[in-house]
Amino acid sequence: QVQLVESGGGLVQAGGSLRLSCAASTNAFSLDAMGWYRQAPGKQREWLATLARSGFTNYADSVKGRFSISRDNAKNTVYLQMNSLKPEDTAVYYCKANRWAADYWGQGTQVTVSS
Repeated sequence: QVQLVESGGGLVQAGGSLRLSCAASTNAFSLDAMGWYRQAPGKQREWLATLARSGFTNYADSVKGRFSISRDNAKNTVYLQMNSLKPEDTAVYYCKANRWAADYWGQGTQVTVSS
């Protein structure tokens, strides 16, 4: 089992920035990949970014150039740096980890962007 705990959400004005954190209960190198998703009210969960064990990153078009995923191996933590935030970025943000074909999710953290 892998436990994930997100933090860093909050209320920010449009154009502002936030950094989300996702702390894993296990060594980050034991995970095949970690990623971030979000879900806005009444919408399906949307994939945002992935960071593979190799260091390869991939982003959804909706956040490319504004969001950046990174990790701190010593802290077993993955981050999502979010810049130039828009009201449409308002959602609950979730961290996901993959290991041995199993998916693990955090509890989510709310991000609200005011106009």
